[in-house]
Amino acid sequence: MLPYRDDNPTLATPIATVVLIAANVLVWVVVQGAGAEPLLSRSVCELGLIPGEYLHRIAEGTTLPMGQGMSCVLSHSHWFTPISAMFLHGSWLHLIGNMWFLWLFGNNVEDSMGRGRYVAFYLLCGLAAASTQTLFNADSAVPMVGASGAIGGVMGAYVVLYPRVRVHLLVLPFFFRIVVPAFLMLGYWFVLQLVSGTAALGAGAMGGVAFWAHVGGFLAGVILIWFFRDPALVAQHRALARVV
Repeated sequence: MLPYRDDNPTLATPIATVVLIAANVLVWVVVQGAGAEPLLSRSVCELGLIPGEYLHRIAEGTTLPMGQGMSCVLSHSHWFTPISAMFLHGSWLHLIGNMWFLWLFGNNVEDSMGRGRYVAFYLLCGLAAASTQTLFNADSAVPMVGASGAIGGVMGAYVVLYPRVRVHLLVLPFFFRIVVPAFLMLGYWFVLQLVSGTAALGAGAMGGVAFWAHVGGFLAGVILIWFFRDPALVAQHRALARVV
């Protein structure tokens, strides 16, 4: 199911959300070469979060195959990789999908707290996501990249703030449309991440998808929104959206 819009107007232009989207796109184009090698593999290797490397559970000098004849030699991990990793992506589809979800849900969450607090909230959710993935996959040599953990936090905040807002979905591959309340769509997404993460953990592999980062980010958003929201802005927004 692909959400394509919601019935949730905004109080102000979502400048912070636009800036975050622009930052992700800029990193993808400039730092990652828009997916071209060797910049893509180099960026993932040097700036992505590799749990086993970050926790010093994999020996320095270990060589990891990156595909297309590229490899990554592990060394000392930089302290900032949990932050840099959330601005990296693995493909155009990965980037576009994440930025679409950030735009769809981020503008209304930004409305609830203001721009500066929203950026801090976003980064904290991303760090919580990285920490959760690292905790559940501490020996992994698979680099973690992507904004989906931080965006999971945005989605967690959204379901707390606007649970009954109508979200319009395109059901693939049948291409018919349905409309459901936000709590149903986002609740389904969260349960899917939780079940998939548990199944992958039991199998001893994560399948290349950071399910636990999604879970950790979402839960961080559910909790942190109570500290970051501005009650006056939330009241104004709910009145505008006619949300009870």
